[in-house]
Amino acid sequence: MQKILLIGAGTMGREHATSYYSMEDVHLAGIVDLRKEQAEQIIGQNDTKIFQTMDEAVNNLEHIDVIDVCVPTFLHKEYVLKAADYGIDVICEKPLAYTLEDAQEMIDYCEKKDVRLFVGHVVRFFPQYAKVRHLVSNGTIGDIGVVRTKRGGNFPAGWSDWYADHTKSGGVILDLIIHDFDFLRWSFGEVERVFAKGLAERKIEHLDYALVTLVFKSGVIAHVEGTWAHQTFSSQFEFAGKSGILEYDSLKEEPVLLSIRKSNEEKHGVTVPQSPLKKSPYYIELEHFLKCLKTNETPIVTAEDAYKAMEISVAALQSLKTGLPVSLDRERGDLI
Repeated sequence: MQKILLIGAGTMGREHATSYYSMEDVHLAGIVDLRKEQAEQIIGQNDTKIFQTMDEAVNNLEHIDVIDVCVPTFLHKEYVLKAADYGIDVICEKPLAYTLEDAQEMIDYCEKKDVRLFVGHVVRFFPQYAKVRHLVSNGTIGDIGVVRTKRGGNFPAGWSDWYADHTKSGGVILDLIIHDFDFLRWSFGEVERVFAKGLAERKIEHLDYALVTLVFKSGVIAHVEGTWAHQTFSSQFEFAGKSGILEYDSLKEEPVLLSIRKSNEEKHGVTVPQSPLKKSPYYIELEHFLKCLKTNETPIVTAEDAYKAMEISVAALQSLKTGLPVSLDRERGDLI
């Protein structure tokens, strides 16, 4: 039985708790949150204890296998380092940290303490995204030229409105479309250059938008759109290859559409719908991390992957401020 201590009873905490309660041989032993009533709503009839601090939880629970950090971005470092001090393996929601310096410190500290660090880049576990990566890797539509992704909806109502505080949140670039940065890097390799435009510098209250262009070393060009300026949350992608298009729109009924370009001899294209899996992507992700702890295998997404996704976000934020493209020097880990 793997015992979990969850830090944070917000939206992501609820999502993670729901997944743990559905798993066999997994026990959500405790939740840490100052908001007792909110934690109680998550727990329901389950045998999970509520604590106000991590120290209180660790000192009162008999055993903890994993500490799952689901607090706002700017608090990730504090709780990950505390977990490492206790020698307990950590799952941390994305992004890994608010700054690259903090992210590197967290990775190094966990290695020093011999603690495994998993980062929740859940898009890799969405069936639609996993499917399109599989199709692309198999050359289904030939060489990829251009990719477009979009993600977002309403401005999020976080604890104490922290998403609106630029000293705590990196806006749509760090706290939203880092999902797409990670997925695209997973699919196409390292990014060479980043250029971004958006609303962050205009500081319009509770409104954010960004359009980021990524040029990969492989030659692929990706346009990544993130929005907290629309009413309904949705995600889309379009992969344009030499021999066809792969597209997905969460607002449509068909999960993934494959359209093969017509040759001169062909009269009709082909559309192939792909059905999503029944399990929640969060369930699949957390189940995978817990399995990795048991088997000591390397996870699908590593802490280093999370750091490199942050590098892309930081480059985009820098481009947004300067109005200039930013090059990523992978050999030195610098932004130029």
